[in-house]
Amino acid sequence: MVLRRQSGWLRCARNDGKNNMSLKLYELVGTDASRPFSPYCWRTRMALAHKGLTAESLPWRFTEKSAIAPHGSEKVPVLLHHDRPVVDSWAIAGYLEDNFPDSPSLFGGEGGRAMARMINAWGDIAIVGGIFPLIIADIPKNLSEVDAAYFRSSREARFGGKRLEEIMASRDSGVVAFRKSLEIMRQTFKTQPFIGGNAPDYADYIVFGGFQWARVVSPFRLLEADDPVYAWREKLLDAFDGMARTSPGYAV
Repeated sequence: MVLRRQSGWLRCARNDGKNNMSLKLYELVGTDASRPFSPYCWRTRMALAHKGLTAESLPWRFTEKSAIAPHGSEKVPVLLHHDRPVVDSWAIAGYLEDNFPDSPSLFGGEGGRAMARMINAWGDIAIVGGIFPLIIADIPKNLSEVDAAYFRSSREARFGGKRLEEIMASRDSGVVAFRKSLEIMRQTFKTQPFIGGNAPDYADYIVFGGFQWARVVSPFRLLEADDPVYAWREKLLDAFDGMARTSPGYAV
């Protein structure tokens, strides 16, 4: 599978030379439409690349809810397949697996899908939830004034009215606890190179989405260079012809 990027498109060429141009993906961006940054959208981006599928990228911003409301969602990713909407990154992964069975499997069978469902919850809580307070005040710097105001008001409300800068003020100590929480990954990498085993699968993309989100929006270093988790992340940055690495982001 070879990944190619063209302006406005996420292009993943299959080995058989065929592309499915009936897919469109709404994904979160800020002032730079070429800089998608949602952790959930990155899960879907990696899943599409794994499947060797092509999707037209539809840039979407926080205050553009009317664009996706007709598809039954208030947030992205939203995948359109022949204009049929599939909402939520986990639902999209399952849809791609079931509707494109001739392309590489995201799960490696129903047992793998069941285990990935647990990783999906862990990724939401431990990875996205663990990273969020470490980068939260950096995110508005990537947004227009109206989107930054929306982000600030909605996220500060989630944290009991605390300012974003106050939430992030203790990140130098908070990142130490976050790194400790990744020990389960380090133990796994003692015996296999990826969460999915000898090659990455959707479980890897679930977790990687959080790290790529942070890399795109914040210069804060989450991982030390000698961490096995860092080495794993580097391999996924280079996957699919470096799709994630070449997407705009910070060298952290």
